[in-house]
Amino acid sequence: MVGTSLPGIKQTPFWHEALGPAPAMADRPPAQADVVIVGSGYTGLNAALVTARGGRSTVVLDAGDAGFGCSTRNGGQISTSIKPSLARLTARFGAERARAIRGEGEQALRWIADFTRSEGIDCDFRHAGRFHAAHTPAEYETLVRDADRMRREEGIESFAVPRSEQRRELGSDSYFGGVVFSKHCSLHPAKYHRGLLRCALAAGAQIVPHCAAGRIERTAQGFRVHTSLGVVAARDVIVATNGYTGSLMPWLQRRVIPIGSYIIATEELPESLVDELFPTDRIASDTCKVLYYYRASPDRRRILFGGRVSARETDTAQSGPLLQQNMVRIFPQLAGRAITHSWSGIVAYTFDELAHTGVHDGVHYALGYCGSGVSMASYLGMRLGQKVLGMPEGQTALDGLPHPSRPLYTGRPWFLPAVVSYYRWQDRRACERALRAS
Repeated sequence: MVGTSLPGIKQTPFWHEALGPAPAMADRPPAQADVVIVGSGYTGLNAALVTARGGRSTVVLDAGDAGFGCSTRNGGQISTSIKPSLARLTARFGAERARAIRGEGEQALRWIADFTRSEGIDCDFRHAGRFHAAHTPAEYETLVRDADRMRREEGIESFAVPRSEQRRELGSDSYFGGVVFSKHCSLHPAKYHRGLLRCALAAGAQIVPHCAAGRIERTAQGFRVHTSLGVVAARDVIVATNGYTGSLMPWLQRRVIPIGSYIIATEELPESLVDELFPTDRIASDTCKVLYYYRASPDRRRILFGGRVSARETDTAQSGPLLQQNMVRIFPQLAGRAITHSWSGIVAYTFDELAHTGVHDGVHYALGYCGSGVSMASYLGMRLGQKVLGMPEGQTALDGLPHPSRPLYTGRPWFLPAVVSYYRWQDRRACERALRAS
């Protein structure tokens, strides 16, 4: 969503600055492969790594550069990825299935730490922990109560930080305390993607950028994937397009809600200022319904600040100054500090706030990570590869869940501006009440 110019500010991801030239990749797809994967982000490349190492000829297609989407544009924050609470999931699926679903998020978090280490991927991976800040006193009480319940019932490590001690975690007085989730992690998303890309290529997968898949045709032998550069016959097909899911599979398109997320990076800052703002080097987010998320860059020389700044999608020239205003509201110490990068990416939400994976019309898929996809996209991609190889461990508690859509929804979220406006009004009203009471 790059639009009008923003003088002196790059409308490309800060993360891309650390990348050298991409490795050599194929310029055309082969006529035939065992596995064709549409999408070269975390999901697609992790699936490709497994199938290629399993002896299957594997081709990964992408309409743009390899990893053009949110896999190189996100905030580099890693959580357990499952948004609905154990209680909500129990009410829908029963206690056993609910625990299994929540457990997949914990497993994904553990898995990505082990994976990056075992593969030797240099991506600034850190067990930093997350400070989740409460935007009102009532939200702080709810946050502490929920964290205590998760600690008792699920063993999720956390500890509360009251407002009086908040400065030891975050250099801001804009919140009313928060909770630290000790096991949440961070990484450099573009370095991680580049490492994945090299692993997949080394395993024998062919990556074909700028090769858009236009149609998937069922045949007696499997599939024919029609692309902008020719037709590829395949035994198995995986769709791994998440927020960039289009009309290739209308059934999937009707089940994900593409939402733009916007990020800025500051100019290089004095070390003392970064230490003041992020004394523990944790990642951070808040309890607003239209939340903000932020962190120090891996080299601790900049602040990266992300969120959604308008009800409708906008371009990065408009989102940059608006994000900067909110960043300075939370961190007044950054007043007068320039921003150097303003960019965006598209995430995919689902109507039930769960990631989904399965098979539809013979096509494997995983998508809908609801803005928390670094570990879950990678983990479910790996599991997709295992399923294609016929390995029983590829099955997850997320397989086979009802995958809801809505009547008349075709993939264009016409309702989103009204929903975002309402949530933003709720956030503003709650903050105003909290400030009057304090």
